[in-house]
Amino acid sequence: MARLPRISPLGIPVHVIQRGNNRQACFVTDEDHAAYVAWLKEYSKKYNVEIHAWVMMTNHVHLLCTPRLAGGISQMIQSLGRRYVQYFNNEYRRSGTLWEGRFKSCLIQKKHYLLEVYKYIELNPVRAEMVADPGEYVWSSYQINGLGKTSDLCTPHREYMSLGSDSSDRQQNYRELFTHHVEGELLEEIRSNTHKGMAIGNDRFKEELEMLTGRRLKPKKRGRPIGWRKEKV
Repeated sequence: MARLPRISPLGIPVHVIQRGNNRQACFVTDEDHAAYVAWLKEYSKKYNVEIHAWVMMTNHVHLLCTPRLAGGISQMIQSLGRRYVQYFNNEYRRSGTLWEGRFKSCLIQKKHYLLEVYKYIELNPVRAEMVADPGEYVWSSYQINGLGKTSDLCTPHREYMSLGSDSSDRQQNYRELFTHHVEGELLEEIRSNTHKGMAIGNDRFKEELEMLTGRRLKPKKRGRPIGWRKEKV
């Protein structure tokens, strides 16, 4: 079956996941993480993709980004992936693939949902029990968004900027969001819809995107169609 082209309208935030093949480690040392970050910075600028949040785990990467150029996210991930594989194979004297096929992605509604995806991404090391607090993990954007560390990779989204009138207020209000974890139905929706290439948001958002793109972006309802028992006329 032919692969459907990715849907990535300009200005709509996207959650991206790229995993190691068979969940193998993609990052072994801090130098590996630093190399990936440097090339992410290079290719995000080259393909005009704004990076809002990220986390580099041992065997996968999460990004929250907004494309400002048609096809920018796909070009960025492809270029970054190839460059990093060359580095990784040379560094560890290996050959072959590193990444698990195509990256996963989904579109995110800005209002009410975007900051939840920020949290979902930056809480990954806490859910994995690698750290007790997201601020303890170096290879995520939490230290920038929540603690004020400077970064020329991070572009704050307008939803983040709306958290306060100055950087101190924004960071404090952002940290307060993390008093509650992403749980329940929302957690499952983020995981499932990213894996399936759907959208995260309310029904109106999804319906508007479906009309814009001509693609189904929400799961089909389970069960048989209404009236399936009726006799054929």
